[in-house]
Amino acid sequence: MGFLDIKEATKSYGAVEVLHGVDVSVQEGEFLVLVGPSGCGKSTLLNMIAGLEEITTGEIAIKGQRMNGVHPSKRNIAMVFQSYALYPNMTVAKNITFGLEMHGTPKADREKAMNDVAELLQITPLLDRKPGALSGGQRQRVAMGRALVRNPDVFLFDEPLSNLDAKLRVDMRTEIKKLHQKLGTTIVYVTHDQIEAMTLSTRIAVMNGGYVQQLGTPQEIYDTPSNIFVATFMGSPAMNVVPAKVADENGRPVAHVSLHDGSVTSLPFSQANMMDWVGKDILLGIRPETITDEDGADRKSGNIAQMTNQIVVTEPAGSDTFVTMTMGGKDVIARMRSDADVRPGAEFTFAVNMEKAVAFDPRTEARIAP
Repeated sequence: MGFLDIKEATKSYGAVEVLHGVDVSVQEGEFLVLVGPSGCGKSTLLNMIAGLEEITTGEIAIKGQRMNGVHPSKRNIAMVFQSYALYPNMTVAKNITFGLEMHGTPKADREKAMNDVAELLQITPLLDRKPGALSGGQRQRVAMGRALVRNPDVFLFDEPLSNLDAKLRVDMRTEIKKLHQKLGTTIVYVTHDQIEAMTLSTRIAVMNGGYVQQLGTPQEIYDTPSNIFVATFMGSPAMNVVPAKVADENGRPVAHVSLHDGSVTSLPFSQANMMDWVGKDILLGIRPETITDEDGADRKSGNIAQMTNQIVVTEPAGSDTFVTMTMGGKDVIARMRSDADVRPGAEFTFAVNMEKAVAFDPRTEARIAP
């Protein structure tokens, strides 16, 4: 049993079911991120945990106590919203302590709790200001302070950084991670940004169409995606997925993939179970950073395959250069070093780390497990 347990939870609006049998168990101190495209059901699930949406079937429990039908105010959760939801006519100090005041907390305790979180979040100089005089990042800190001051069992974050500019989002992301590491709080965090999901979480639930597609650590999600949706949603640039056919070359399974000129290259698998797929079509998944030049290839890998192909486009990006080529009739992106000698139209010998390659069943789009 976890600290927060969601068991076979569904949500329907009339005859339309928008969440389907969600099973997630969150341990105390864990940072779970719910990630997925707009409309996938992640905010609905968060609102069900908060009690803002009624659960249709299934169960939600916190610390072993069933929460179905329990009023939000009785759940000992705190929520940080995308819109900050601060009272504009109150000072920062009043915004932070208002909830405690409503719960009858003595004034001395309120002030001590406020001063503690203000120091933690470095907003002590702002306590006498009103929200209208604050920047977006400062408002978000105040919203977090209002949640922290209550010392809840679970913190819920609903896309808290989406209203901030790019640099501030990165800064606040770091602050939230430092805060979690310092306090060890239990957090459920909703975002559509897969970079936020990868950098903040201890575990990720990737959602699509009202289903949890995969639940795992960031590394598990990235390296062993359960299906093509997860593979292409998580990662920037996304995983390359190209059609291939499995063949047997001297007793070893290889992927035959067509190149720009119609010729076929052989990429050997590390997974022996791919022999079961000899003669069959698959979808081959290769992350951009596992396609590089020979000098930049992973020295620890025992399966680096060479492949000569024509470069279509190069995109310098500071520390990296992204190279586009054609494989299996699809655009494929390689992530090269910034000083790689690559030019559009040139033939280039790429090194492909096939230890990191993933195969998918083209019929079900599920990963073919080793």
